[in-house]
Amino acid sequence: MSRYALLLAPSANRVYADQAARLARAELAAFGPALSADISDIDVTVLGGVEYLTFTAELSTRDISYISNLSSGYALFALEGELLRPITLTPLARYDSDLITIPKYAGKTNEQFTKLVLNLTLLASASAGRMLDGHLTVLDPLCGRGTTLNQALMYGYDAVGVEIDGKDVEAYKLFLQTWLKRKRLKHTADLVPVRRQGRRAARRLEVVMAASKDDHKAGAVQKVTVLQADTTQLDGLLRGGVADVLVADLPYGVAHGSYDDQGGITRSPLDLLERAVPHWLPLVRPGGALGLSWNTKVARRELAEDILAANGLEIVRYEPLGHRVDQGIERDVLVARKVG
Repeated sequence: MSRYALLLAPSANRVYADQAARLARAELAAFGPALSADISDIDVTVLGGVEYLTFTAELSTRDISYISNLSSGYALFALEGELLRPITLTPLARYDSDLITIPKYAGKTNEQFTKLVLNLTLLASASAGRMLDGHLTVLDPLCGRGTTLNQALMYGYDAVGVEIDGKDVEAYKLFLQTWLKRKRLKHTADLVPVRRQGRRAARRLEVVMAASKDDHKAGAVQKVTVLQADTTQLDGLLRGGVADVLVADLPYGVAHGSYDDQGGITRSPLDLLERAVPHWLPLVRPGGALGLSWNTKVARRELAEDILAANGLEIVRYEPLGHRVDQGIERDVLVARKVG
């Protein structure tokens, strides 16, 4: 068996402060079932004054490809005595990284954390074995200006989003079109009204894009669909089983929200979950998974788990992922699997 040392990205400490190594350890352990090799003895080790995440395994080439997508991973080495031998990482990166890093706006979820939640959700789903192969669809029913959608595109997947704020949908359309034009990538983008029972019910943004001219000629395109609609009122707007996984950053009680039954804006993650999960579940294929993040200062984890379990979902147990974001936000991640 070989011993490996994973250097964490410097940005991880900015996102998670002194908790970066603990979260990286939990994420690495989550990758375990998808690998051909058993990972053991995961630890934090200081080498030459620098912290590494060390572990024991006998990694195949495909295993390394999986680990290359660890959200906080920066460089991987094989430990050979007192020496570090670099191992080439091959992350899923269909487009330039500025697709993820350029957008800046109030309320944006950090892209590294977004990748963490998407990874954990994919690994809990029936699609874990196809994570590296593309042709998956990610649904974010609270997509804002598209951080999760862009991460899905980076992985080579299709993306579906729902956002109640028309300005956010328009801002995402403007960013994505501008970015695609600047990169000289072939695409189409249309924002059109959607009618239900003869009445306008939503607006739909449809973007079709390809990573290269050759891909476009071969029909190897990716699709992004964003509905401007209330996430609790999706009947007839999206077909059933549209997504392999669902990833959402719930209202933190600070920003973001959805309409309540009286037409006002509610910022309670539990109220939203109770009303939205029955609408979300038909959109996820059997064996799919839901990955949610939220502020535990306004909603206890046990209550969120109860809502998902009451809707027939199986809670996936990972190592603790709760962490402090700032004075008003203690963030956690909850993943559940759709069985049957």
